[in-house]
Amino acid sequence: MTAMVHGSVPVRDVEPVLPKWWRTLDKVTVTCILALFGIGLLLGFAASPPLAEKNGLDPFHYVERQLIFGGMALVAMFATSMMPPQLVRRLAVLGFLAALIAVLALPVFGTDFGKGAVRWYRLGFASLQPSEFLKPGFVVVTAWLLAASQEINGPPGRLWAFVLTGFIVVVLALQPDFGQASLVFFGWAVMYFVAGAPILLLMGALFVVMLGGTFAYHNSEHVARRIDGFLNPEVDPTTQIGYATNAIREGGFFGVGLGEGEVKWSLPDAHTDFIIAVAAEEYGLVMVLVVIALYATIALRSFYRLIKERDVFIRLAGTGLAAIFAVQALINMGVAVRMLPSKGMTLPFVSYGGSSLIAGGIAVGMLLAFTRTRPQGQIGDILRGHRR
Repeated sequence: MTAMVHGSVPVRDVEPVLPKWWRTLDKVTVTCILALFGIGLLLGFAASPPLAEKNGLDPFHYVERQLIFGGMALVAMFATSMMPPQLVRRLAVLGFLAALIAVLALPVFGTDFGKGAVRWYRLGFASLQPSEFLKPGFVVVTAWLLAASQEINGPPGRLWAFVLTGFIVVVLALQPDFGQASLVFFGWAVMYFVAGAPILLLMGALFVVMLGGTFAYHNSEHVARRIDGFLNPEVDPTTQIGYATNAIREGGFFGVGLGEGEVKWSLPDAHTDFIIAVAAEEYGLVMVLVVIALYATIALRSFYRLIKERDVFIRLAGTGLAAIFAVQALINMGVAVRMLPSKGMTLPFVSYGGSSLIAGGIAVGMLLAFTRTRPQGQIGDILRGHRR
């Protein structure tokens, strides 16, 4: 009777948020991330007690903190992965602006913790490295600018993205933090290439970077020391690279055994920058290959899913996030085996570090949000949408 008087009301078949999220999520990537976090905890039990003993702390103090920060990172990852791309973009822009302000204020309020580079804020209970949070926000903002430039009568997004990248690279290099600066530049180059940039333009940008590196080598003792150490054919066995190289050699194929490694007692950064050396010594080449396979799986699956994506912004942002994630892992492991100069860069989800873990969780959460399966529509519908 009610339907007769007021008319029938159509019932919308709306799928609940959690089932829809789980159905569209890349579960293999999530499994690989959880595996990396588990390996990081396992290696933390081996690598962190020597540092804790040196600092007069409980033997598993750093493991407990890694578990706390890792839990926060996983919560951030899952929460971000549930968001629609538009909400991810809005929040990323706000996060990018906040992180950029924090990076610019480092010379006044930051500290170097005796490492020669002002990269952190001392918070009492922990430290904060704002450049870690700057990267994912930068990728999303740059992808937005590049995508907007492809629209009819769109803004000069490519020029704005280039200027923004140059500004951030210079700011990070002045800290000095050439590792993060190189990641930012690499992320821009990958997205610019995917967006259809001319190869000659990218080669020109690379040439400018080489000139900047040459200038930094001749004017920065910090850079010159690292480059000279990398180019020196003789490895000083008492340096971090020397200890790491020896640990990898001693580990062999299956490692010396759980808790039997020696490098963790010599390396001050065994639980952070050189965690892969601990893995290689105690668990051997097998563990290293497992870690490499996990990172490769995350990157390749992300690229495969993004190839099918027709939304330009989502494709560019996802590609940039996946590329930076994979290259950061590659740089960390490359430094440990002396294929690259020392960069002071963590191994994502494996190394100890609150800022690195939480920022990594946010970045991977964005990547999972962008790579969720979603209806792509017909190409004609998309073209008509651009004409409106």
